Amino acid sequence: MPELPLDPKSESQQVYVLYHTEGCHLCELAADLLAKAGIAFQAIDICDDETLAERYGVSIPVVKAWDGRCLFWPFNATQLQDFLGA
Repeated sequence: MPELPLDPKSESQQVYVLYHTEGCHLCELAADLLAKAGIAFQAIDICDDETLAERYGVSIPVVKAWDGRCLFWPFNATQLQDFLGA
């Protein structure tokens, strides 16, 4: 899963997480939308954590913001920008 690197020196950076699973074509589309928007994010595979798998298993891909807000699939570039700007 491609992800834009987070700058470890920037404590004020707004961090986004993309919950996904490997081989999920929708997750790949979501990662591509984030990358095209120039958004740094950390990709977390929900299969590596039972709690995350239970929480997001039927909802992925999910983008989670640093403030706890979540954007659930399906979403497009416009909806992503609205979420990022909120």
